[in-house]
Amino acid sequence: MLFLYVVLVVCGAVLLIAGVIEQRRHFTNLDHIPTRVLVNGIRGKSSITRLCAGALRGGDLTTVAKTTGTAARFIHPDATEEPVYRKFGIANVVEQIGIVRRAAAYHPDALVIECMAVMPALQEINQSKLIRSTIGVLCNVREDHLAEMGPTLDDVARSLCRSMPENGICVTAEVDRFHILQEEADARNCRLVYADPEMVTDEELRGFSWFTFKENVAIALVVADLLGVDRATALQGMYDAPPDPGVLSVERYRTPEDKKLRFANVFAANDPESTLMNINQLLDLGAVHRPLSVVINCRPDRVERNGQMGEIIPELDPEHVFVIGHPAKSAIDAIPAAYRDRAVDLGGDRRDPDEFMGQLLGRLGPDSSLVAIGNIHGQGEHLLEYLAELPADDTADTVEEVTAAPQREHVETVQLYAPRIDPYQQYPQAYENRYAAPPAVPVQRDAQNPYPQQYPPQQNQGARPEPAAPRGLFEPVVPPAPPADAHDPWHDPAGEQHR
Repeated sequence: MLFLYVVLVVCGAVLLIAGVIEQRRHFTNLDHIPTRVLVNGIRGKSSITRLCAGALRGGDLTTVAKTTGTAARFIHPDATEEPVYRKFGIANVVEQIGIVRRAAAYHPDALVIECMAVMPALQEINQSKLIRSTIGVLCNVREDHLAEMGPTLDDVARSLCRSMPENGICVTAEVDRFHILQEEADARNCRLVYADPEMVTDEELRGFSWFTFKENVAIALVVADLLGVDRATALQGMYDAPPDPGVLSVERYRTPEDKKLRFANVFAANDPESTLMNINQLLDLGAVHRPLSVVINCRPDRVERNGQMGEIIPELDPEHVFVIGHPAKSAIDAIPAAYRDRAVDLGGDRRDPDEFMGQLLGRLGPDSSLVAIGNIHGQGEHLLEYLAELPADDTADTVEEVTAAPQREHVETVQLYAPRIDPYQQYPQAYENRYAAPPAVPVQRDAQNPYPQQYPPQQNQGARPEPAAPRGLFEPVVPPAPPADAHDPWHDPAGEQHR
């Protein structure tokens, strides 16, 4: 028995020593990369990673990047890329150690890397132990991964803030919950910089060969400016950067029945707000048109998301709603009753793609558009493979062809996204007035401070508060102490009588 204890102690000591050596080597590799940009948020991380890397490459900075989205890629300083190898195809945050080691071999000026952690604790470990970023990016707060970071969007915002660098800089385009991000940034002595989408003009956005948002470009411009790259050079570098495989795109096909089809792959935007933003942008630009049909791909491990895609159908007002994957019922049941007669159940996790695609294309008109939403994995991949085999449609559209196509009467979307109302409780008006966010004030810029630290600017702003004491790895942010004259709703007046 003593022998077994000795073996156990020796093995534990060996593992401890090996862990210390690996950590020291990893920190040494990080020291060889002076600027480390960690991109976090709910939607658009891969696109922002590529835009930031392209902007820095345009400024002659040796830049290595790594994305994690639709297809994980390691991007070399010359913009060539290769897939990230994963044992058994399983993603693990530990792979960041190998990415940093490969990046350090180039002795780069900057590393732009996408955060691949979802659990709040892993997000903090990813920042404090694996990347130790000098510049953080928190692109947006959307309704996704609520089971891990929720249940509310405020909770999601605070969870994402765990990737903020302490004593560093964080860039964000989030407006609705900026005040929460500012509180978390102050607790980490982190300078929060707002990237205003209005700084990007429509003409500059047209320079891209793929679809992207002003918010993403604005974030990349601010990151480039922080590293000394001028605007024109950064924009040209972004134009030259290769897009992500899951980027929003529109392809034009000819079906076996010689019908014209415009297909938009919106699988990457798999939360309701981003999905609506993408489709409305395509409609506004004329990249897709009505009659519009929607295909929802369902996954058994994303039942909640399947329902969310069904709930936004009234906002899209499509002619047909094709549901593929499994369980299709999770999306169909979420479609409001007034639109459920437009749903076509083509679901099944093992259904032959030739069968369900034949039925899908057969219901489309002679010139229509199809958008794919939900999640790409499963039957969604079979759908993309089937469409890729179709011949491309290179003919130009004519006004007569568009107007002659049969169209269902529809009501235009008047609100991009209607936030859900809490069904459990209505707060008193006094509570709403007390905790309401301050009204938005236009950002005032000047030559000395083009990117203000706070948005909206606060009146009578005094000196910056003293930085908070260092926190433990999993220690929550302590809220500020209330003023002495504040009313305590949990005050027990009977307790003072016995003191």
